[in-house]
Amino acid sequence: MKKRILYIGNDLQVNSFTATYISFFSKVLRKEGYIVRTASTRSNKAMRLAEMLSMILRYKETTDIVLIDTYGATNFYYAYLVGKACQLLNMEYIPILHGGNLPERLDGSRKLSESLFGNSRLNIAPSRFLYNSFKEHGFDNTMIIPNSINTGNYPFKERKEFRPKLLWVRRFQKRYNPLMALKVLQILTEKYPNASLCMVGPEKDGTMESCKSLAKKFDLDVRFTGKLKKKHWARLASNYDFFINTTSIDNTPISVIEAMSLGLATISTDVGGMPDLIQNGHDGILVPEADEKAMANAISQLIEHPEKAREICMNARKKVESFDWDLVKEQWNKVLA
Repeated sequence: MKKRILYIGNDLQVNSFTATYISFFSKVLRKEGYIVRTASTRSNKAMRLAEMLSMILRYKETTDIVLIDTYGATNFYYAYLVGKACQLLNMEYIPILHGGNLPERLDGSRKLSESLFGNSRLNIAPSRFLYNSFKEHGFDNTMIIPNSINTGNYPFKERKEFRPKLLWVRRFQKRYNPLMALKVLQILTEKYPNASLCMVGPEKDGTMESCKSLAKKFDLDVRFTGKLKKKHWARLASNYDFFINTTSIDNTPISVIEAMSLGLATISTDVGGMPDLIQNGHDGILVPEADEKAMANAISQLIEHPEKAREICMNARKKVESFDWDLVKEQWNKVLA
């Protein structure tokens, strides 16, 4: 009999790139035959936490394992309290690690981290970056299972030429440095007057307005779509040739994996777990953090050398095929068994 799973995360009923891994993962686990309950759908933070903890109490007798989506920001405290509830009720739990700022959390909240991660059955890291960080902090109960997608939902488009058409997909939040994307476009426009940028994602901390102001000031061709469902931005991607990831903190984001699957030439800042996902010059390009000149130059080089860009895109697609759920699920089945 398949395990009965209680999956705790921010399941906000938004099937977009901003939704946590729970949206995808809970569905594929159910298809594997597991009984999966999820929490929480509440947008209010206090009510969300209350629902998470109440689910632990309500289903403690009918749950075999608790999965906890764990990030380094506010969500960390949700994860800690859920983990503590599991400990008090003698329930096994597995934190699923996300977010490039989790290593900072290990240093900044040592006692809470030791309680949450030290008492878990296992900690699942999607990248060697997080795995190494957890091992260095003494959490030997950690293993790597990569983030997964259904590659069939992200069909590869082979591009014959590469135009200065850029796509950026993330929340508008300072840590993801969206302003860098506009600075890259500004540099490219000097050489390619028809260069354009599409920015997909919701406002988080006021940086969207800053981006709009900069675009208006320098008369840049920028489209702001707000948040989109995955299928919508995947369809939109066919109109663009480059995916730029400008973040200052990262792990191995699903949005980048999806972009690689779609055939977009991917250029990212060299931070966090990105070197685990992208082999520089082989299946993507890595540039220094906050270096818009380097990113613009990398894009220009690929426009001028489309054969190299095509090679990078083909290699990227081959790499992300190994992240397909049909392959990754065997690792999860062993863990849950």
